[in-house]
Amino acid sequence: MKPWPEHIRGATTHARRGGIKNAFRYGVDYVLIDPDSTKTPLLFSRNRFNLASVLDRHHGGPVGNGRGKLWAADILADAGLKPDRLLLLTQPRFLTYVFNPVSFWLAFCGDDLVAVIAEVNNTFGDRHSYLCHLDGFAPISPGDRIEADKIFHVSPFQDVGGTYQFNFDVSQDRIAIRIAHFNGEEGLVATLSGTRAPLNNRRLLGAMARRPFGPLRTIALIYWQALRLKIKGAPYKNRPTPPEKEVSQ
Repeated sequence: MKPWPEHIRGATTHARRGGIKNAFRYGVDYVLIDPDSTKTPLLFSRNRFNLASVLDRHHGGPVGNGRGKLWAADILADAGLKPDRLLLLTQPRFLTYVFNPVSFWLAFCGDDLVAVIAEVNNTFGDRHSYLCHLDGFAPISPGDRIEADKIFHVSPFQDVGGTYQFNFDVSQDRIAIRIAHFNGEEGLVATLSGTRAPLNNRRLLGAMARRPFGPLRTIALIYWQALRLKIKGAPYKNRPTPPEKEVSQ
């Protein structure tokens, strides 16, 4: 990846498994950044106010008090990995508001993706991250399925239980991520996919025109889907105590 940030114009899909079906597909805009780079277009900034921005304190560590790349590097080092490159795939902050259901720290050795930290946030202000890798940090291919126990409350209409299966397909032109949750007959399948292109002012303005208010739109759509599930009769699950550990795998 070049030092200049990239724009991922893509889509996310969610399909609920089990007795109460629900599915949706929405367009999304992500950025892929090298946290060490200072090269940005005029309307995008790192660690300061702009139309769109990414702030270190919003990623890596406690919500609102993160350490950004330093945190991700420490997590990987504790697991035995010192990658050549560490990139962040996330939805940017719009003006002063940010909310990311999930962001991804992508760790590369050479050109190979060898680990991913999936940084998951819920609407209750909690965060938990899942460290995904193969044995020995072997290169991750699109067909690899990386499993992790679900221990974090995300949707109030899903139990905390079962397992996740993560699939990562990261090429020079495109990113496709699939997360499947299996809990008996229940669960869901979520995807994020889109094309990679250099981030510039025209693309930022286009994204704001297509999907106004960025993360505000995201949170509104989450509550809309929650209302649909409630109308369909899905039982509401109270928020349990978040896991004590920050990262699991």
